[in-house]
Amino acid sequence: MNRIARALSICAAGVCLTAVTAHAQTSAADSVYQHAKGNRLSIGGYADIALTRNFFSDNVYRYSNPSQHKDDPGHGRFDIPHAVIYLSYDFGKGWSMSSEIEFEHGGAGGAVEQEFDEAGEWEQETEKGGEVELEQLWIQKSFAPWANLRVGHFVVPVGLTNAYHEPLNYFTVYRPEGEGTILPCTWHDTGVSFWGRAGKFRYEVQMVAGLDAFLFDRDHWIQGGAGSPFEFKVANKYGFSGRLDYYAVPGLRFGLSGYYGRSMHNTYPNDKEGEGKQYDKVKGVVAVGAFDFTLNRANWIVRGNADYGYLGDAAAISTAKLNATASNAPAKKLPVGKNAVALGVEAGYDVFSQFSKLRNKEQKFYVFGRYEYYDSYIPDKKNQREYNFTNRQRVAAGVNYYPIPQIAVKAEYSHRFLKSQYNDEPSVSIGIAYQGFFL
Repeated sequence: MNRIARALSICAAGVCLTAVTAHAQTSAADSVYQHAKGNRLSIGGYADIALTRNFFSDNVYRYSNPSQHKDDPGHGRFDIPHAVIYLSYDFGKGWSMSSEIEFEHGGAGGAVEQEFDEAGEWEQETEKGGEVELEQLWIQKSFAPWANLRVGHFVVPVGLTNAYHEPLNYFTVYRPEGEGTILPCTWHDTGVSFWGRAGKFRYEVQMVAGLDAFLFDRDHWIQGGAGSPFEFKVANKYGFSGRLDYYAVPGLRFGLSGYYGRSMHNTYPNDKEGEGKQYDKVKGVVAVGAFDFTLNRANWIVRGNADYGYLGDAAAISTAKLNATASNAPAKKLPVGKNAVALGVEAGYDVFSQFSKLRNKEQKFYVFGRYEYYDSYIPDKKNQREYNFTNRQRVAAGVNYYPIPQIAVKAEYSHRFLKSQYNDEPSVSIGIAYQGFFL
């Protein structure tokens, strides 16, 4: 496979670990599939462990009655957000397969959840997706470096975080908050993908199963719409995504990505009632556009993203979700906004680059800062009410220490700024992550 990024290898006791580190520019769609020369089988993965103390209330009414919860005690969360196994095989003659199995938050099982939109009611839930997920499983035929066809389940590379979501591709302990709030993250779906590389460009176009408007909501915009509560993904409607990466000079990459598709009447059973019915003409068009870049030069790493999304018929969808679904139907009852936005930039400098002994050992120590602005609910002002607590800014500052290229130890202080009538949300987090290939 033709790689743009240089892979780093460490061999010990006959076992070879290959990593695509933070200093590489390999997309998530490609990093799952890395083979050492002469090897057909590839096994690898990544994981991150996070320990957090939040210095703000976790009460379900903290936004509806902020003054009453200003002095509430903070809370801590220890978590394993992601533990991923890659398994790939090159059959030869251009045929290959790859898979990615992810264990989220420690694995599968039942969970007790407090429902914010149901007066804080406690519910026992068993989730099909979200605890153990098959994020990729595709079969590929490669005709040439510029022409590759994949069929199966793969990453939808819209936005910086989806395209580069492994833990060594961002400085913060958790994935960047803005894109992870308004978009499915990691966004993965089933369909057909055509991709390739030509010169300084990597490009990809995909046709996938459409999003489900009944799973959109105020707090996460279209994020839930890529999932499915059923044993299959409903595909009454289809979505189309694309991405173009331009590797301008060594260490500098620019990316454009987007998505378009209809989301209404994409549930089971098909809820389109026929001509003249109340919601027959509601299409729920979803359009997302995103720009991102990565700069890795002169001991600096700088990353940035800008995402903007549009949902047609947002007010009608919000009404339909509330009134046109059974009480026990798999639908989100909260309204969904007409638009959503996420902006983010982070920069880090490798302090160890100034010390030859540490530099020669390939140890790195980045001091970084990050700023984000995002809003998951920008309403149709003529037909929808405002919820100002969805409009947020966040700053984070901290360090990333790489004792070896495949492992990062992270620490950060972050502060989430809400509108003045709400309480700000500061926190401290530490984490450790690895990313690499064992075979």
